[in-house]
Amino acid sequence: MSAVDPTRDRNPSRNVRSLRALRPFLLRYRLQIGLAGLFLVLAAAGTMAIPAAVGQVIDRGFMAEDPETIDRWFWLLFGAATVMAVAGGLRFYWVSWLGQRIVTDLRESVYRRIIRLGPEFFATTRTGEVLSRLNTDTTLVESLIGSSASVAIRNLLMLIGSSVLLVVTAPSLAGVIGGMIVLVMLPVAILGRWVRRLSRRGQDAVADFSAHGDETINAVATVQAFAQESREADTFRDQVEHAFVAQRDRIRATTLLIVLVILLTFGSVTFVLWLGARAVLDGTLTPGQLSQFVLYALLAAGSTASLSEVWGGVQRAAGAMERLAELLQADDTRRLAERPVAVPDGPLGLRFDRVRFAYPSRSDHPVLHDLSFEVRPGETVALVGPSGAGKSTIFQLILRFYDPDGGRLLLRGAQAEVDLKDIDPVDLRDAVGLVSQDIALFSGTAADNIRYGRPTAGLDAVRTAARLAHADPFIDALPDGYEAFLGERGVRLSGGQRQRMAIARALIKTPAMLLLDEATASLDAESERLVQQAIDEASRDRTVLVIAHRLATVRRADRILVIDQGELRAEGTHEELLERSPLYARLARLQFADAGGEPASAETIEVD
Repeated sequence: MSAVDPTRDRNPSRNVRSLRALRPFLLRYRLQIGLAGLFLVLAAAGTMAIPAAVGQVIDRGFMAEDPETIDRWFWLLFGAATVMAVAGGLRFYWVSWLGQRIVTDLRESVYRRIIRLGPEFFATTRTGEVLSRLNTDTTLVESLIGSSASVAIRNLLMLIGSSVLLVVTAPSLAGVIGGMIVLVMLPVAILGRWVRRLSRRGQDAVADFSAHGDETINAVATVQAFAQESREADTFRDQVEHAFVAQRDRIRATTLLIVLVILLTFGSVTFVLWLGARAVLDGTLTPGQLSQFVLYALLAAGSTASLSEVWGGVQRAAGAMERLAELLQADDTRRLAERPVAVPDGPLGLRFDRVRFAYPSRSDHPVLHDLSFEVRPGETVALVGPSGAGKSTIFQLILRFYDPDGGRLLLRGAQAEVDLKDIDPVDLRDAVGLVSQDIALFSGTAADNIRYGRPTAGLDAVRTAARLAHADPFIDALPDGYEAFLGERGVRLSGGQRQRMAIARALIKTPAMLLLDEATASLDAESERLVQQAIDEASRDRTVLVIAHRLATVRRADRILVIDQGELRAEGTHEELLERSPLYARLARLQFADAGGEPASAETIEVD
């Protein structure tokens, strides 16, 4: 998989080709782009007409002392200003609309792409950095489309138009202006690359402290429990200061560029104005022509200076788009079938056929070695084994977060058996319910969190799922019942309550297969009893796989699979395994005073 490299040890691009990634988004709005372009041209034309009107007022009005001519040309001057104002306003509306619309589409596309990527992407990319790109980088792109691009095109048109009219007005002086414009553009070309590199560095620094802040705030209880507030604050301060230094360097480079351009631009205008004044005294140029020429020269100079400043914004946007394009182009190693098959009907069974797998980030350390086992439809099967045995990896493969490196993983229905690789992951996961040990609730109401398993479910379905999960009593006891706000990650609930909410969320889907990643781990006795009752209810009429940390849980299973070092070591009931599996017997002795007694300690077998 091509993921975002958090260290970013790569050379930044030296051109603005990354902006080509915006092309598909721009092509959606050809009409709006056309309207913006039309009004932009009209506004530029109105601006170009003003110096000509001023020149005619001076030569044909003031110099000839003709009031009617003065009146006519002043009306024309006002008309040009009106066209410039109205067209300029409409140009602003459409380019601003385009900026907001395209960036909205860009954010939606980036998020849609990210939310579908597999675990490997998130193992190598910090969440805070992704959020920084969605916010900070897209804001830079919005500034480019909604402002900088329009300003650049307008100034380019005025530079071209004023250059042509300079030649028409005073050919002898136009050549001097042309040479000066070339002189002004040199620092833009040379310093522009420098500004772009500094911009990219600054954006990366912002992403760094955003990622650190997101990570530590989400784990604030751990930070405080280990009394690391000062250290984390110091680290954040250092990262923020690093971002400031990077942005300061960019500002310095941009300032140098602006100073050079403005100095060269208006130095050139002053020199040309001096030449024009000498031409008027020599009689080779009229006062009106000089005034007209000076106004065009000022327009050309201002356009050149503005282009240099806008170019800095283009460089920053190019760096931002380069980072966003990395997210849009992030690959997924899972093979998606061109014509996916449907999930088989009826109760689902499962078969691992000599499955081999190693995580892509550690391809030289296989986790599963030719693993083969079968789960019959409607059967409850428990997976036990020491930490690192491969139990959680089995769940990851069933949910198609990863695909096997070898062998086959088959899903069996009432009349068909299909390879998981031929099923769309979304359809597969819709048929499978998951209750993990680390429960992730959302900052909504209790009903919203249960309904997350089936967004269209009504309140009656929500209540039914909650009753099956033994969550209905404590939800009704909340101040607002099912409309009670649970806080971020469900912080207002206890561990056992969150587990039962997760079971209700899985059950509302009415899944054909249920995966339980030891839902009773780390709970007190009362919570464990209630959650176990909920699991018993959830296990009826469906296939269930349970990862067991506490062997008391697995005694209710129809069959137990003992997994060790990615291989199936033994299978059978609790009593059978106590007799013929030394590994299982050893694990049982860790928790039971004798083969049939109650747990002797709270010691658990950790998930791998």
